[in-house]
Amino acid sequence: MGNSGFFRELWGFLMTRKRWWLFPIIIMLFLLGLLIIFTESSVVAPFIYTLF
Repeated sequence: MGNSGFFRELWGFLMTRKRWWLFPIIIMLFLLGLLIIFTESSVVAPFIYTLF
């Protein structure tokens, strides 16, 4: 089934249960994860770590 099954099931849950307030939380977690992944091995990393 893989990741696409997970996202399809999550989308179905959000649409069925009308959990609209979860969208901003999921988006922010996704963006924070991308920030951590992309700055892990870059020159910008020391500056990002001082923010947290």
